Amino acid sequence: MTDLHKGLTQAEVIQSREQHGRNLLTPAKRKSLWALFFEKFSDPVIRILLVAAFLSLGIGFIHNEFAETIGIFCAIFLATGVAFWFEYDAMRKFDLLNSTNDDTPVKVVRDGEVMEIPKQDVVVGDVVILQSGEEVPADGRLHEAVSLKVNESTLTGEPMIDKTTDPAHFHHDATYPSNEVLRGTTVIEGHGVMVVEKVGDATEFGKVAEQSTVESEEETPLNLQLGRLSKLIGRAGISLAVLTFVALMVKGCLFGGLLEADWITIAERVLQYFMVAVTLIVVAVPEGLPMSVTLSLAVNMRRMLKTNNLVRKMHACETMGAITVICTDKTGTLTRNEMRVHETKFYQEGIDDLIREGIAANSTAFLDTHGKVIGNPTEGALLLWLRDQGVDYAALRGGAKVVDQLTFTTERKFMATLVDSPLGGRYLYIKGAPEIVLNRCASFPDKTAVEAQLAAYQNMAMRTLGFAYGRCDGAQNCGEALERCPLTFVGIAAISDPVRDDVPAAVHECLDAGIGVKIVTGDTPATAKEIGRQIGLWTAEDTDYNHITGADFAALSDEELLPRVQALKIMSRARPLDKQRLVRLLQQRGEVVAVTGDGTNDAPALNFAQVGLSMGTGTSVAKEASDITLLDDSFSSIATAVMWGRSLYRNIQRFVLFQLTINVVAVVIVLLGSVFGSELPLTVTQMLWVNLIMDTFAALALASLPPSRSVMKEKPRKSSDFIITPAMSRSILGMAALFIVVLLGMLFWFGEAITPYELSAFFTVFVMLQFWNMFNAKGFASTQPLIFSWKGCYAFFAVLLLILVGQFIIVTWGGEVFRTVPLTWNDWLLIIGSTSLVMWVGEIARTIRYFSRKRG
Repeated sequence: MTDLHKGLTQAEVIQSREQHGRNLLTPAKRKSLWALFFEKFSDPVIRILLVAAFLSLGIGFIHNEFAETIGIFCAIFLATGVAFWFEYDAMRKFDLLNSTNDDTPVKVVRDGEVMEIPKQDVVVGDVVILQSGEEVPADGRLHEAVSLKVNESTLTGEPMIDKTTDPAHFHHDATYPSNEVLRGTTVIEGHGVMVVEKVGDATEFGKVAEQSTVESEEETPLNLQLGRLSKLIGRAGISLAVLTFVALMVKGCLFGGLLEADWITIAERVLQYFMVAVTLIVVAVPEGLPMSVTLSLAVNMRRMLKTNNLVRKMHACETMGAITVICTDKTGTLTRNEMRVHETKFYQEGIDDLIREGIAANSTAFLDTHGKVIGNPTEGALLLWLRDQGVDYAALRGGAKVVDQLTFTTERKFMATLVDSPLGGRYLYIKGAPEIVLNRCASFPDKTAVEAQLAAYQNMAMRTLGFAYGRCDGAQNCGEALERCPLTFVGIAAISDPVRDDVPAAVHECLDAGIGVKIVTGDTPATAKEIGRQIGLWTAEDTDYNHITGADFAALSDEELLPRVQALKIMSRARPLDKQRLVRLLQQRGEVVAVTGDGTNDAPALNFAQVGLSMGTGTSVAKEASDITLLDDSFSSIATAVMWGRSLYRNIQRFVLFQLTINVVAVVIVLLGSVFGSELPLTVTQMLWVNLIMDTFAALALASLPPSRSVMKEKPRKSSDFIITPAMSRSILGMAALFIVVLLGMLFWFGEAITPYELSAFFTVFVMLQFWNMFNAKGFASTQPLIFSWKGCYAFFAVLLLILVGQFIIVTWGGEVFRTVPLTWNDWLLIIGSTSLVMWVGEIARTIRYFSRKRG
């Protein structure tokens, strides 16, 4: 047992540090820049593109033509490079936001002297002196506590907890024992002495921080979808390649005299057939898709930053659109984390000056120049109330000369101050627990009415304070004044941590969007339910089946909880790992979970959720564990992020529709050409323009489309839903069939001897069909025709103009590189006008559906 007066000796400090370690948290292991870059190659579409690249490289060596190979590798490195840069840039911004300091000075007793040491040098056994405003440096047991109140919101969500060494006043339902203080919490009032029992990673703060860095193996919804798409493309490509190879072999054997040829000719022909089959696989792979997804995510990262969402992990942009449940902290997320006066009931008239002076003088709190409370948050709420009334509390406090003061204690349950007032006379002001103050008064209003009002406030989970005063001329101290001066009961004030103004509407929007909201807090059941009622989550129909305490939750097995977790709306008195377990159970039920929180207690759940959302003013541990940081600490930013995520997924679907239409057309033409003996009338460089450069522009155009509020009226998509919907399949196959008929019709019209001019026209028609189809891709899943939804799409039309100009330049001046010759203006107008029918047919269909819905 450490001597409280002498503390540890220097030799004992060294021995304790060797035995228990330093008071440092093991930092989260950061990926190296190389690891961050190579991680991008785990994307399923990038992997299939790599296979295509190496197959193309093999073909290149045989034909001594490497343009296609270089193009595919450029697509790979552009997509991975952009993804790497945006995540690296977000990481740098985050590190700046999340810097911490382990050199904060801490007062300790060592070798019989009080000294200041850096927080990181505190060891087990140190005697630490705690004073108001200081952060507790490690976990320890209190040996002295005078009016000690601690802000435990970083660990439990409780903004103010009474701490004491008297067992008679222990709070047995508290999350942590009343005579223990924990690292990361803050002393807001009083002072105390603790002996350190745990440091560094062994503290509660350290244990939570450790859980927040454990890798979660939960895959993002977009990765799952792209994985399925890659398998589909891979299987389709291989199946077509095998089918083509077999068809060519049969054709060669039956009609090409393959069986009569010598072995060298047979080998050459078989190799040629094999290369055609491999070419089909390469053509089937959508080179622009990874770049499209990356650009869409990157553009959204930047746009979401403007709406106060700092996205650290790129895929979190889209995952927000897939979430089905939000598990949210209460303090600091739903509420302001600032105590404010909800309502006052003063029963005496004509004594406003006395009431104001009593509140100003009978207080230990202060307001800084920005209105931030320094000291007890409950007392600070009263000072803020005075400020809102236009009253300068500092002037009132300065005018009232304090004769004596009794501070608030858990035993006394009130505070009293004796002042010489400029109003004339010596007054005793008293405030505290209303029932205690009321019982000390000689004069009070209808006691039954006061008690009824108190009960109403307490049912709303409000903190209540009672106020009284007495004229005490001649009294020398508070004790004497309390004994001989009659007190008059003035009234009561109800104080709470108010719900943020924008939260009820944001919660309502999430519920309408089919997203479940669950409050997980360390606060009391009554407070949690009241906050739930205020934000529109807890209704009169809800029962105890929809609420659970942390202790009851821990006592139940996973098998007992699984049928119930989706019905839960509130978990109160929750410990840090309870929230993490809740997230895991919800995921087992097929939910896609987002977690919000600002405290260290939220970090494990933030890490294990598909999307972790920390607050900009939250703890460093919480921010480190999260995927997105809400810079404005606003729950409404979450609803905005959901809207962005859903709109992003829709934009990716639009690009998949656009890209796969091109690929289906190219594959079918290559397939028919190889089987019937004609070659594809497009060069490798022309296909690079279509499949890579034009697709990149298309990705930019579709990624630039503004988010739509209409997506918030839809229910979340199921994790089992494929990225290619039945409607997309019909559009892809229908448009591809139309394009194939048009293109094959042109080849048939041109005949066998195709001139360079006709090839240029063919190339331009091919590109312009895709150009106009981009309008159909934009209109996919839209509730309005394009004519009504052009606002905010200026970037989309700018990119389209760029594609049109690029095509004109290539055809006019491409020469031998692109195998083109200039077209006449009449042919340009004819091609642009005739191919635009692709858009007009789609627009007419969208307009008919729009007016049909309006009539319905």
